[in-house]
Amino acid sequence: MNRRSLILSVLALGVAGFGGATWLATRPGPIVEAEPLAPELAQAMIRPYSPVLGPEEAPVTIVEFFDPACEACRAFHPIVKDIMAEHGDAVRVVIRYTPFHGEASEEAIRVLEAARMQGVFEPVLEAVLREQPNWASHGAPAPGRLLQIAATAGLDVDAARTQILSPGVVAILNQDRADVETVGIRQTPTFFVNGISPDPFGEAELRRLVAAQVAAAQS
Repeated sequence: MNRRSLILSVLALGVAGFGGATWLATRPGPIVEAEPLAPELAQAMIRPYSPVLGPEEAPVTIVEFFDPACEACRAFHPIVKDIMAEHGDAVRVVIRYTPFHGEASEEAIRVLEAARMQGVFEPVLEAVLREQPNWASHGAPAPGRLLQIAATAGLDVDAARTQILSPGVVAILNQDRADVETVGIRQTPTFFVNGISPDPFGEAELRRLVAAQVAAAQS
């Protein structure tokens, strides 16, 4: 091999090596999933009374720690609905109340529970989130405002006035507060997919984790 050929060979190897190093540096890394939730916390994740969206027997469960007065929860709601639509009967969502915004959150949760008793939970949830800027922005809704909003989605307001004060609703609020503390929730929304939390938090990470769990369930 003459000197010119040797130089060209070395340059070619160098370019190939640089290209390979660049590919290794820029290619997407594997999706790293967090460790599943500790077994002793499993009971605190889902309660028999927790509202469920989607098929009860779905193999993949998204638990959402949710505050109806939270702007980020409102922003994620259509994303969660889209994930459910994408995966059909394979995914359900369990809602856990997380009243981090004080009086406004608690009143909205009471209204949602009344809606659940009346069988209109989902349409009332949609209405409450759609109108969130009109009732949650100042910390305490005007008296009756949330009931008026819920009425547009089919809530019987007269029945709800009694239901929102029932001992059962108070017990749900208290239990969900305790479970939020047990699980260590510090922000809303917080999601767990079959006991695993997306890490880092974000729409893309949530979608990937759900897709991975659906694929595993169907394999």
